[in-house]
Amino acid sequence: MSEKQKVAFVGLGVMGFPMAGHLAAAGHQVTVYNRTANKADTWAAKHGGRAAPQPADAGKDASIVFTCVGNDDDLRSVVYGDKGVLAGMARGAILVDHTTASAELAREISAKAKGQGVDFLDAPVSGGQAGAENGKLTVMVGGEPDVFARAKPVIDSYARACALMGPTGSGQLAKMVNQICIAGLVQGLSEGINFAMKAGLDGKILIDVISKGAAQSWQMENRASTMFAGKFDFGFAVDWMRKDLSICLAEAKRNGARLPVTALVDQFYAQVQARGGKRWDTSSLIHLLAND
Repeated sequence: MSEKQKVAFVGLGVMGFPMAGHLAAAGHQVTVYNRTANKADTWAAKHGGRAAPQPADAGKDASIVFTCVGNDDDLRSVVYGDKGVLAGMARGAILVDHTTASAELAREISAKAKGQGVDFLDAPVSGGQAGAENGKLTVMVGGEPDVFARAKPVIDSYARACALMGPTGSGQLAKMVNQICIAGLVQGLSEGINFAMKAGLDGKILIDVISKGAAQSWQMENRASTMFAGKFDFGFAVDWMRKDLSICLAEAKRNGARLPVTALVDQFYAQVQARGGKRWDTSSLIHLLAND
């Protein structure tokens, strides 16, 4: 059990809302901020915390401030400026960012935070909305070991696994690997399921069998049945996956890694968007094959 602390959570989307709830359930004193204020008020009414009018207000007196927003620009908007969290944070506090953002921005924020005596961890998560709601997220962290040691007991409120990957930016790099792997897996699963349907195989029996062998994956166990059914109105949106893959592809240009399959799958997702699937789950790649 971690020592109870005053913490803040900025960004109450499908991930942040339940993550902040787990912090409150663990006994921490939580102040929240959300760009849409009524969502923060709803959270405060449900969990007994306090809603702040600005990120800087949320950060005041907090030993740890968590952020979980959409992209690099969103993150800059809640961290920097007179109303950003850094403006309200005290020396010795920790800023933990759960946004899937660029490693470059993580290093930038870390440097600015350090300049005012605030520690920083980039800590993107994997596990989706269900993982957030069930408190079973995987958290990949970049930063200093002593800072990680201070923050981990609190992060564990909603984590199944939480590991320090290396210096600042390493958490974001690890999340990029995660998304690269998922992209290839979902395309392979889409092709396999489409092949099975064309071949007239019983999908339920098929998945029950091959999910116990070398083809097994989280995607297969959690998405195969809905892919067979052509249902995609849930889960991790294609728009967000394309945002993540753009970060991966940009970083690959910098470090020289070849990502031929990732680049191809990114273009497939662009086709899904063109079909009106911007908010569909990432498993909707099969729609391109089953409805060509």
